[in-house]
Amino acid sequence: MVGRDRRTRRRPKGRRLRSPEIMSEVQIDAGRAALAGNLNIPKGATALVLFAHGSGSSRHSPRNQFVARTLNDAGLATLLRFDIHLLAERLVHATKWAKEQEQTRDLGIGYFGSSTGGAAALVAAADNPLDAGAVVSRGGRPDLAGDALPKVQAPTLLIVGGNDDIVIELNEQARDRMRCEVKLEIIPGATHLFEEPGTLEKVAELASDWFVRHIGTGG
Repeated sequence: MVGRDRRTRRRPKGRRLRSPEIMSEVQIDAGRAALAGNLNIPKGATALVLFAHGSGSSRHSPRNQFVARTLNDAGLATLLRFDIHLLAERLVHATKWAKEQEQTRDLGIGYFGSSTGGAAALVAAADNPLDAGAVVSRGGRPDLAGDALPKVQAPTLLIVGGNDDIVIELNEQARDRMRCEVKLEIIPGATHLFEEPGTLEKVAELASDWFVRHIGTGG
């Protein structure tokens, strides 16, 4: 377990480390609920990636934090949500909140979903075609987005482990129902949680490149 934790803290080679200009814990009004989150904004950022955590995960997940740090290094702002049973409706609330805050209202919006959070990110993107600029799903269940899949307009990257056979099939089915730009990346040797050496680093690099390409960065 110790070795695994150390791996998740490594910064991908070739990336320049940025110290976020703004680092804060925030409270998001989501109707009857108040959602906590970690907001990191690197200097010069022009895009914000909202994380959609699946069941059993949270903003404290080492895997989510590792991916967020890689996105920050690429000049992307991130907001990690606390709610472990993410609903698309709450991700919509987070988007609305970001659009109302002085420090984030001018940033392009991207969604990063893991596990069942991948489906929630896609549903939120379908409901917010004008706000959602890109979506990345890690080991997700996009098939659970159902009828929302053909409505998604945001360019979508689906990342699945090569040894996660059932999830690969479900992602292929979801991809075939989508009409937007969509790409399926299969990482050889990776299982569902991407715990194998180098696999989470690959996820973070793919996600970072996708968001930078589609919603930009401060450079």
